[in-house]
Amino acid sequence: MKHTLSVLVEDRPGALARIATMFARRGFNIDSLAVGPTERRGVSCITLRVDCEHHSLEQIEKQIHKLVNVLRVTELAPDEAVERELLLLKVSASPERRAELITTAEAFKGRVVDLGPDAILFELTGTPEELDSFQELARPHGIQELVRTGRVGMARASAKRQARRLSAIN
Repeated sequence: MKHTLSVLVEDRPGALARIATMFARRGFNIDSLAVGPTERRGVSCITLRVDCEHHSLEQIEKQIHKLVNVLRVTELAPDEAVERELLLLKVSASPERRAELITTAEAFKGRVVDLGPDAILFELTGTPEELDSFQELARPHGIQELVRTGRVGMARASAKRQARRLSAIN
């Protein structure tokens, strides 16, 4: 089963490496990884997606929380969190096919961020499943390049604050 973890860490050198190394030593593959600053100065959020059983997840959370610079570990429950991903996709587009591709992107709330003589660069933000769908629709046109950020997530504003978490800060 896939799980999404949100890990708040002090913004210090080596914090990400310690977490990634902990996963590697225990034989867990990280499916998705995104890191960025938070509203707190000097604190970053690492969002990880991992495939493991529930009892293994509890061990992972405990091990992460023991690491230096880790402030809080939270599992983002699918029904109590909002998760998004960013996709940049460059697809071949002859002048006759551009309108079709742009209309498809608009259906996914995507937008054109660059236009070349024989290609279009799209930007889409959405759930990983939405991005997968757009990617599959664009594939027959010829995908030239593709980059995805990995999931980022946050507990819903309406979610109860009792989300499962181990905490060193509030």
